[in-house]
Amino acid sequence: MVGMKKIANEKIVVLSDIHGNYIAFQKCLEYVLGMGIRAFIFLGDYLGEFPYPQKTMEILYSLKEKYTCFFLRGNKEDYWISRKYDKNCVWKNGNSTVGAMKYCYENLTDKDIGFFESLPLCREITFDGAGSILACHGSPDKNNEKMFPDGENTKGIMERCAGQYILCGHTHVQGSFSHEGKILLNPGSVGVSLYSGGKAQFMILYQNGEELGHQFISLDYDKKKVIKEMEESGLWDAAPYWCRVTKYGMLAGEISHGTVLGRAMELCREETGKCDWYNIPEIYWEKAVQELLGC
Repeated sequence: MVGMKKIANEKIVVLSDIHGNYIAFQKCLEYVLGMGIRAFIFLGDYLGEFPYPQKTMEILYSLKEKYTCFFLRGNKEDYWISRKYDKNCVWKNGNSTVGAMKYCYENLTDKDIGFFESLPLCREITFDGAGSILACHGSPDKNNEKMFPDGENTKGIMERCAGQYILCGHTHVQGSFSHEGKILLNPGSVGVSLYSGGKAQFMILYQNGEELGHQFISLDYDKKKVIKEMEESGLWDAAPYWCRVTKYGMLAGEISHGTVLGRAMELCREETGKCDWYNIPEIYWEKAVQELLGC
């Protein structure tokens, strides 16, 4: 974990799980910059599901140069780093199941990978006069661990953490949870939020006496433009079923990629007796998408 960093801003924006949706990202930034906020905490998963990943990276680099920014590494960043250095990376030769990942990786630069490598999994931040924040992507233990309010792991993690406030993303579900005097805050997802009515979601933290207040924000954005770019960029051709889940998530926001992936794997195992997550035949994707999404 990176050491403590103190900030004196009255307000700070917390964003997570952009997943390359730069159009939603821009909408969020227009909102907060218009409010005069100039400090940001990013909880990871910057790319992965949407076209033109360099547009998202350009925005991130620009913010990094201009404003106070804290960046954390999500589990998606681990995929890109692993793909570069691991000669036996399992998804390197996968089929359309990992088509979106391949598309994204092929559009990354050495600068991008180096940036992701530099990011900590967890860091402590003190908000001047209002307590300590522990920021991570999934949990302080693992960046692919989900912390739901009703999760068996969540209370134990909160009890072990020293900070009063814990920021996490990864679940794509906006919300808060209190336990033994500590507060868990999830800003939701900028790119594909669940249970949001198809909105881009994030959070603003502000000083409230000796405590931190929070405001959850949900914004609409031009989803038609996003879908058009998914089709025109070649991403849809590379990952047709994954993109259908992404589109469904943007418009309805109730079923995750992981849920559909899990069902496709179940169907594959039932019929063949085995299944690799990175190489699921499209027939099982088609069945899973039809069953769960009805499209």
